[in-house]
Amino acid sequence: MKKTWLRLGVIFFLIIVFLYFFFRRLDWKEVLGYVTDVNLKFFILIIILVPLHLITRAIRWDYLLRHEKRGVSFFNRFAANAVGFTVTLIFPGRLGEVVKPLYLAQKENMRKGFVVGTAVVERTFDIFTMCSLLGIFLISKPLYSSIFQVNEEAYSSLRLWGIVGFAFAFLMLIITLSLYFFREKTLSVIAFFFKPFPQKVSQRALEFVQEFIRGLKFFHSIGNLLIYILLSFAVWLGIIAYYWIFFYVYDTPIFFFFLFPYVFLVMVGASIPTPGMVGGFHYFSKLGLTSLYDMDVNLAGAMTIVVHAVQVLVTCLVGYVILWKEGISLLQLKKLGGNTEK
Repeated sequence: MKKTWLRLGVIFFLIIVFLYFFFRRLDWKEVLGYVTDVNLKFFILIIILVPLHLITRAIRWDYLLRHEKRGVSFFNRFAANAVGFTVTLIFPGRLGEVVKPLYLAQKENMRKGFVVGTAVVERTFDIFTMCSLLGIFLISKPLYSSIFQVNEEAYSSLRLWGIVGFAFAFLMLIITLSLYFFREKTLSVIAFFFKPFPQKVSQRALEFVQEFIRGLKFFHSIGNLLIYILLSFAVWLGIIAYYWIFFYVYDTPIFFFFLFPYVFLVMVGASIPTPGMVGGFHYFSKLGLTSLYDMDVNLAGAMTIVVHAVQVLVTCLVGYVILWKEGISLLQLKKLGGNTEK
């Protein structure tokens, strides 16, 4: 109980800190004016396109799942993504990252550990992909410096976050590869740590890790790895395209390539484990808009509020419709996130 309250306290503190820096210097009269001053045609379009990344993620996920089971329903893959993101947006701690694979495993009668393994691979490659796109942007600076100026402080921040993100993804990849290529040693280490526990508990833990390792079997082929990398780029270029269209909502078009660093910063903010991405998303989005594109701070605040609200509301609506159709409650999903029994 104490750990739960401590975790909630840390999350609440993060929300307060990030929202303070987001709200600072905003003139709310101007912000509200900008919020309603939208290009209606493009505003309707971004509402329709919110589920785009759920579709591309569902297509990419199939490539990992087929190594264990072919013909996994596209709707179930889509629904698992939608439900997972809905849980993440409502509950703290990014619980949806766990609910997503467990939901699909239950729907498709697949091994839970295996599907969880594929979800870890997805998250690792998400970070790698955006770090790669940011790297391309930073390396290409001499080619566009005459037409797109970004102050050195902003470049320094981007390099710092890029290094942090790459280091984290690299660590995750090393751990994941170690699990796959040194599975026997890994299992023996885990068995050692679970010795003090009852045999039933340690046995389940070992079985779960074995299933998890099976979810990494696509690493066996370089060809598989390259295809999955291409699919990951397709997912994130689609997300960047969404933001590219969003800029037209406020008649402030930005060249597609120049959105790479902004979307990277948004990804960093969205990764902070607050419910609804509140705080982190807002701060990093405003930071990107003002430092990268020299945008008026009130316009940046308005755009951030609108794009965040649209994504959260539409995603949760899609998730709620799926859950309502299946007669599942959010509390049942929350419990699912802590249950790894077959």
